[in-house]
Order: sequence, then structure tokens, then C-alpha cells
Amino acid sequence: MLEVESYRSLAERVVGATVARGWSDAYAAKKLNSPSQWARTVRGRRITGTSRRGKLMLLETDAAPLGMRFGMTGVLLLDGDAGIDGLFYGPHTFRPTWVRAGLEFTDGRRLLLHDPRRLARVEIDPSLEDLGPDALSLTKAEFRAVVTIARGEGPAIKARLLDQSVVAGVGNLLGDEMLFRAGIDPRRPAGLLDPDEQRRLYQAFTQTMKTLARRGGSHLGDHMEGRLPGGHCPRDGAPMRSATVGGRTTYWCSQHQK
Repeated sequence: MLEVESYRSLAERVVGATVARGWSDAYAAKKLNSPSQWARTVRGRRITGTSRRGKLMLLETDAAPLGMRFGMTGVLLLDGDAGIDGLFYGPHTFRPTWVRAGLEFTDGRRLLLHDPRRLARVEIDPSLEDLGPDALSLTKAEFRAVVTIARGEGPAIKARLLDQSVVAGVGNLLGDEMLFRAGIDPRRPAGLLDPDEQRRLYQAFTQTMKTLARRGGSHLGDHMEGRLPGGHCPRDGAPMRSATVGGRTTYWCSQHQK
């Protein structure tokens, strides 16, 4: 999500520009009727602003908004400038064949959606109804809703953080970093966290968002040094553990995360 905020900031440069043409391949247009729907819809639109909810970036226009989702390896490029460098899951290189969609403006500039893994998507007037509050501006009251479970123990806290309908924008690396800083095992049921653990997690949540936004992305977290098979905790040197939690490969310290 922090990467998507960087892309939104980059897209601010085209506010006021008019789209001369647009294009998309079949992969990026999977949420549309066809790739040609994107081309027909975007032509002649004037970009009036940008916004974001979680991992969804929006280009506001003089008609319906245009949405872009980036998957794990998608990057936004404005001519030769990238919204962010060095994505953890990315290929760290550019190939024209990896450009999945784009907009060309009447002034000649081009906004490109580049994605080797073909998971990025373009959308027209996307709905926000299934997205929770944005992680970058999550309030304490909104956080309480994240850790409040109506019935039973609830899912693992890592899975709860990754649920975009609960809080929009927490990805795999951000979730691991928050729990690493809070000293909480990602497998712990969300409904069993005591008040002190909830407090620590909220502090870690807000601090992680601010710190990694300043550093330049979720791939620059403190736990990354030990986030590999056979790795050791960069805080206390204990072995790191790994398992699939919430459908994602998860790493945590065997000693200080309980």
C-alpha cells in the first residue's frame, strides 16, 4: 500500500492533462468487458485529481474515476520516472513486453502500468464498498474494530490484518513488520489479544506506517534481514520461523514474538 501511495504521488503530475489514447492487454483488463473498453472509455478524459483506498489507486476524471491495482510486482511509470524503485518481489528491470496498460496524453507524456507477473489490473469506476478504512490513516476507534471479534476466537491476527474488507492496504510485508515490532506471534487468534497486546499492536501499526512511508516502502522493514529460510531475528538473533498464515508466507521471531 505504501508503494501505491508513491504511485498516486507520481500520478499527481498528470492532473490537468487530457488523455489522447489508452490501451490495455487482456490480463490488465480482466475486470472489464474487454481491453477495448478501457481504450474507448479513457479517450478524451481530463484528469482532475488522484486518490487511493488501500492498494487501489484512483485517477479522478471529468467523468467516472479510473482505477489501477498493482498486484505484487506492478509499478507505475510516468515516461522514464518510476513511482518507486526496488520492489521486494519485483524484477528490478524494465521490459516493454511487461507494460500491461497505459495512458498517453495530448502533451505526449505516457503513464504506464508495468507488471511482469500479469497481476495488475485497470478498472473503470471501481466500487469501494468492499474495502475497509485506509491503513495509512487508521484511527484508534477503527483499529479497535480490527481486533474486536464478535464471536469466538477469530482468525489469526496476521490473517485479520490482511483482510482488505477490515482494513484496506496492509500487505504481507507490512503485516509481518507490524507484528514483529509489536512482539506478537502472527498465528495468535485476533480475539485473544489482551488489552496490552492490542495497545502494542496499535502503536506498532501506526509507527510502521509512518516509518516505512518515510523510508520508501514496505520492503524496507526492520525484519527483512531475517526474512529468509534459515534466517535469524535481527533484534535478538533467535531463529526465524515461517508458515503460511492468511494465505501468505509469513516470518516471525521464535523468541520475542509470542
